Amino acid sequence: MSRQRVYNGNELISLAALDAGCRFYAGYPITPSSEIMEVMSKEMPKVGGGFIQMEDEIASIGAAIGAAWTGAKSMTASSGPGISLKAEHIGFACITETPLVIVNIMRGGPSTGFPTATSQSDLMQARWGTHGDHPAIALIPGTAHEMYYETIRAFNLAEQFRTPVIILGDEMLGHLNTMLDLPDPATLDLVERKLAQPKPGEKYRPFAMDQGDVPPMGAYFRGYRFHLTGLNSNEYGYPTIDPDMIQAQQERMMNKVANHTDEILKNDTFNLENADILTVAVGSTGSAVKQASKDMKAEGSGNLGVFRPITLWPFPEKDLDALIGSGKYKGLFVPEANLGQLVLEVERINRGRLPIQTLQKVNGFPVTPGDIVERVKEVF
Repeated sequence: MSRQRVYNGNELISLAALDAGCRFYAGYPITPSSEIMEVMSKEMPKVGGGFIQMEDEIASIGAAIGAAWTGAKSMTASSGPGISLKAEHIGFACITETPLVIVNIMRGGPSTGFPTATSQSDLMQARWGTHGDHPAIALIPGTAHEMYYETIRAFNLAEQFRTPVIILGDEMLGHLNTMLDLPDPATLDLVERKLAQPKPGEKYRPFAMDQGDVPPMGAYFRGYRFHLTGLNSNEYGYPTIDPDMIQAQQERMMNKVANHTDEILKNDTFNLENADILTVAVGSTGSAVKQASKDMKAEGSGNLGVFRPITLWPFPEKDLDALIGSGKYKGLFVPEANLGQLVLEVERINRGRLPIQTLQKVNGFPVTPGDIVERVKEVF
């Protein structure tokens, strides 16, 4: 049966989550992500899943973590202020290595900010939004199509690497209406959780050190018990002050992402071969840059190449480093809907080799192709 119709981006995230096998959602309404919760409240019962509106954002991610440890694929969604409230539990999900999808439909900030406006001001929050050394996977779709398919990928990565995965949408994409024909869920390539099955009398080790970077995950109510804590723990999940164990567990937790970046990274590129200016942009701004590149080429006023990370964290530094070092470009251009977050990573990787110009817009309106064309003509 065809599923071709007009969807907004938030609806696409919700339907993708259901198609990926998400069977638990806990949340609290907040602009501009509330449509995700609305769709989940209607559709989750139809697939036998669980939906609950909690009393606040903190409780909602706590419920989602708990559901993941019963064996369910689990998700919660919010926007900037709600993600800030979830920060402590994001750290708990990291140290307990809980597969969980967290959606942030970004809006203006800080604090309550501009609730109905678009923004890309949470890029660094997605990497450093909870304290301590912790792995981070964050995907940043730039089109309606990607709002659906990157949500599928987010669930696959969460299951594959047993870690929280953040989806960074923005208000414009969340509310953008687009005609799409969604696939039959049976045709999707999904990663399913392989639950640990201890032998009779064998104790399950949630954080085993001899089973690779990603130890098999257990599930409560499956015939055996085990312990989880936010403290540094040993292989069995019990608190430890053994310095060697703490060091080894922390390094393994980080390495499960660091050692597998090739399986996690995904970029979109456009017009790199013919360009003299290399533009680095993400999300909806990245899509605007692609259109700006087409517009400038059509009018003969310049040649923009586009490098758009779709995986924001881990950052695709090797790919960008190779482009900068290729000698093809005379400058770097970084447009973003914030006051300079993406450019920090570009500067780190550039190491002074190419001059960098920026466009930084935080007035609540999206960065448009016209904004980009005007700024490029001004600075190059």
